[in-house]
Amino acid sequence: MNTIKTMLLMALLMGVLVAVGGAFGGQQGATIMLIISLGINFFSYWFSDTMVLKAYGAREINESQAPELYNLVKKLAERAELPMPKVCIINSDVPNAFATGRSPSHAAVAVTTGIMRALNYEELSGVLGHELSHVKHRDTLISTVAASIAGVISWIANMAQWAAIFGTGRSSDRDDNGGAIGLLFTIIVAPIAAMLIQMAISRSREYEADESGGRICGNPLYLASALEKIEYYATHARPMEDATPATAHLFIINPLKNAHMTFASLFSTHPATEERIRRLREQAREMK
Repeated sequence: MNTIKTMLLMALLMGVLVAVGGAFGGQQGATIMLIISLGINFFSYWFSDTMVLKAYGAREINESQAPELYNLVKKLAERAELPMPKVCIINSDVPNAFATGRSPSHAAVAVTTGIMRALNYEELSGVLGHELSHVKHRDTLISTVAASIAGVISWIANMAQWAAIFGTGRSSDRDDNGGAIGLLFTIIVAPIAAMLIQMAISRSREYEADESGGRICGNPLYLASALEKIEYYATHARPMEDATPATAHLFIINPLKNAHMTFASLFSTHPATEERIRRLREQAREMK
């Protein structure tokens, strides 16, 4: 059901992008936006992983540099029937982790130095199991494409706002169905809708990765315990350096969480941690 839900949400998000093009530029604008969306998908497929790893200064390591971490990833990848991903370390005291890559054969798992200190071996296995689940189900590519499309919609909305201020853009004289309604849709409704859809996609994938990650690591309680610790640091410590809203959805817990505590859960990239932990504990009881 989560997969079907994600596919429907992605289709809806692309539909919003095309509708924005139609509202702002008529049929020609809709066609242009469709082409742009295909271009975004192509660019995200090939380059998103490299860009994200560079943005956080992630350093790829081999077995000799961090044997315990490397061998843990290797063991879990074998259990998940995945190729061995690249293993990267981010120099940050904030405990967190993410996975990226366009496919299981081109994937990377990145952890912070903070999470390696804060979690024990079992808890770290839960986190890595969660991230490998994202790799297995190609969630990283889906989330990146969704974020890219939502970003383009927001950019178009900003451009439409300036066009309205200076009296340029599509004229209602040429199309009676355009005008004020189309402009309001482009400036106000579309970016909010795009953001909500993107957040819904991200939350849906997190629940599935938790469940699958609990099976990969062997005990959902390992991940539940890890989430409790990471949540504490996320809400009581300073936000992670270099973290941005555009990439926050990749992390196991939002690295900007304490900067967004006033936002409603509807606008969150991640489900409530308490609910994630509750589901994992329920999963552990069912596995006994």
